[in-house]
Amino acid sequence: MSETPTHTALRPTASGRLQAWLPRLVLAPSVAVSLFFVYGFMLWTFVLSLTSSRMLPSYDFVGFGQYARLMANERWWVASTNLMIFGTLFIVICLVLGALLAMLLDQKIRQEGALRTVYLYPMALSFIVTGVVWKWLLNPQLGIQAMVRSWGFESFEFDWIVDPDMAIYTLVIAAVWQASGFVMALFLAGLRGIDDSIIKAAQLDGASLPRIYWRVVMPCLRPVVFSAVMILAHIAIKSFDLVVALTGGGPGYATDLPATFMYTHAFNRAQIGLGSASAMLMLGGVLAILIPYLYSELRSRKHG
Repeated sequence: MSETPTHTALRPTASGRLQAWLPRLVLAPSVAVSLFFVYGFMLWTFVLSLTSSRMLPSYDFVGFGQYARLMANERWWVASTNLMIFGTLFIVICLVLGALLAMLLDQKIRQEGALRTVYLYPMALSFIVTGVVWKWLLNPQLGIQAMVRSWGFESFEFDWIVDPDMAIYTLVIAAVWQASGFVMALFLAGLRGIDDSIIKAAQLDGASLPRIYWRVVMPCLRPVVFSAVMILAHIAIKSFDLVVALTGGGPGYATDLPATFMYTHAFNRAQIGLGSASAMLMLGGVLAILIPYLYSELRSRKHG
């Protein structure tokens, strides 16, 4: 008889069960929407890449025929080569410039807050705005070339934006201008997290400041460097709006990237199957970057 009240007290009440299920009920709609509109459409895109879809989706399956067409498409290889050039230069220059700016601000200089805001401000802009502004600056008739020539340097030329061989580098200039401040913030946060005693010990040993940063500080910032590379690579792979606003993929298709290739073929040229195949290869590139990043993060938390 004495066990009954205890057993009743341990039995979960209706309100207790509701409290336990309430977080799941709140999250359920957003999870369902994400599963359908993100992963569901990823799966649908993969299905379309296996079909002969053109202007409208069809389900006449052709296997990996669209991928074979993609590999034989010269414009796809131009876009892939451009991505390698753009991505490599974008990542390397952003890392170097961001690290140098962070080291400068780490010297406890005056007006550090104002300078940090100036360097970070471009990241607050959209790539559309960045592309439009740099399109004006790089226009030979209106921008930098016209300004320098008005100073008397008539032979000065800076017409990369209309040169098929150099136009891809204008994308690098605009993207670095926007993203280097963000990389600076990552490095600065990492620098502020390093124990000052390590740097002071190196100074007592007679090491110069550049040597301290190269031999002592930078090895401590490897996680920051890895995170910055992952983020910048992700930005490079999915770059679309900057290309559309700055060069439009031109001259011709000299500055095409995989994202603009996919959009052009899927929506402008009525080749949904080919566009879907290129989208799946882009997704593979993103996953090739994201999976090592997630693995590194989870392993660091496990060992931490």
